[in-house]
Amino acid sequence: MGLKRTDEFRQDAVRIALTSGLTRKQVADDLGVGMSTLNKWITAHREIDVVSKEDLDLAKENDRLRREVRLLKEEREILKKATQFFAGHCQSKSA
Repeated sequence: MGLKRTDEFRQDAVRIALTSGLTRKQVADDLGVGMSTLNKWITAHREIDVVSKEDLDLAKENDRLRREVRLLKEEREILKKATQFFAGHCQSKSA
């Protein structure tokens, strides 16, 4: 039989899962619980205000910013490659 967790532990786990920006798998692994257990806790605690509206808004903004940073990094890499390509292309024409 599994380890009995306190309500406080469950609520903290739900708050972390919903606001940390980590995947549910990462949170479950970090806390030493199964994915299905964490998902059950999230479903059970949705009705309760485990996460304040402000924390949830911040988590959503963090997710948006992470996606934007990832996109900007990808664009920067493309521009670097394009710069190298055109620099090499121009050098070969002038030779």
